[in-house]
Amino acid sequence: MNLATGIPLTAALLAANGFFVAAEFAMVAAARPRLERAAARGSRTAASAVGAISELSLTLAGAQLGITMCSLGLGLVSEPLIAETLTPPFHALGLPESAAHAVAFVLALGLVTFLHMVVGEMAPKSWAIIRPERSAMILAVPFRAFTTVVRPVLAALNATTNLLLRMLGVPPRDAMSVSRTPDQLRNLAVESRRLGLIEETDLHLLTAALDAPRAPLAGLVVPVADVVALPPSATPQDIVEASARTGRLRLMLRGAAAGEPPLMVHVRDAYLARARGLDTTARGLAHPVPELAARTPVAEAVATLRARHSHLGLVRDDAGRIAGLINLDDLLSTLIVNPD
Repeated sequence: MNLATGIPLTAALLAANGFFVAAEFAMVAAARPRLERAAARGSRTAASAVGAISELSLTLAGAQLGITMCSLGLGLVSEPLIAETLTPPFHALGLPESAAHAVAFVLALGLVTFLHMVVGEMAPKSWAIIRPERSAMILAVPFRAFTTVVRPVLAALNATTNLLLRMLGVPPRDAMSVSRTPDQLRNLAVESRRLGLIEETDLHLLTAALDAPRAPLAGLVVPVADVVALPPSATPQDIVEASARTGRLRLMLRGAAAGEPPLMVHVRDAYLARARGLDTTARGLAHPVPELAARTPVAEAVATLRARHSHLGLVRDDAGRIAGLINLDDLLSTLIVNPD
């Protein structure tokens, strides 16, 4: 192989190695909630990155396979090419052919190793760690395309690896997990108090916060009588005035049709509509509000509202009647400290 072909091929292998290294570190370092929020706003690249993180074991296997292929390619193509190029000059300087080839091979190995570590490993790794979410979204689509093509190979490699882990008594996992159960955290807090590492008040705060997620919503519901509601035909100006009068930023709409989900309007949208001179009503600016049962635990309610991107939730009692509203801020406060 001549230099005209070998140099571009070496550059391509280094770039491909850097791509796989950056993808590996980006998928591990990226904050999944940020990518999920971007995906919820319609970002296809963020959705692809979330998909890669969801099957992290397969993703890392794909990155390692790509890195291994590129490394082998550099060893098969670049090192012999550079060694063959440098051997004649050293031989012309008077070195025996075998010695000239040995010196050229050592220099070729050192040069390729340097380029591989700096260009193909360290630089892309640093970039991915510094900007994990951005790099994950940039790399996710082509990287997912690669893992899709080689998925049968990756599945076989993963199955073999998992079998080996089970033989060693290690249960394999497809995703990273550092979570602990509430009981484990409660025992840890009690033991920390026994050893004098935390105060009694801290122990009470921690145990209250651990118990709060399992508490029902009933004590946090704003009664129906206190809910500020507007008719669907209200204008943006009506919404702004009602917000100024009551101090509420989010207002419910009353008179929903049968089978229609409850609706809420934010005063921010009313201000924007008024500033733009839009001829619209509260119904046109409204967003659906999730419904929750009064017995729903606080942690489950928080997860539901966050998944639906809603700040409010409509609570129904056991008979199916509207009991009131729940506010995400109140739920999150309960998760931090129990007012009782």
